[in-house]
Amino acid sequence: QVQLQESGPGLVKPAQTLSLTCTVSGGSITTKYYYWYWIRQPPGKGREWMGAIGFNGNIYYGPSLESRMSISRDTSKNQFTLQLSSVTPEDTAVYYCAGARRPGSGANDFPVYDNVYWGQGTQVTVSS
Repeated sequence: QVQLQESGPGLVKPAQTLSLTCTVSGGSITTKYYYWYWIRQPPGKGREWMGAIGFNGNIYYGPSLESRMSISRDTSKNQFTLQLSSVTPEDTAVYYCAGARRPGSGANDFPVYDNVYWGQGTQVTVSS
């Protein structure tokens, strides 16, 4: 069973960079056809699929955050990371990482609704 766990600071100051790590267990992030996602949910709003990195290292950023976002991975630690720069209070949200096996898809093919493994989510507040 694939499990994901987000980690990172819960409080970030405006204009700083938010950095989160997702640690995957029960499977390798390089296993064929697996894609790994970052999603966030601001208070009172719906989920926003931010971006993804694939088993092959391909990365896709959603257009709304592309200019401020970076996704990377550390295969030796079986982790993938999110960095979001120049944060504002509007970036306050619960941040989730997720993964899914999707043969025939690409890193840009989201949201995903079926057979998704989710992390528990981590609250990130942007405030001075």
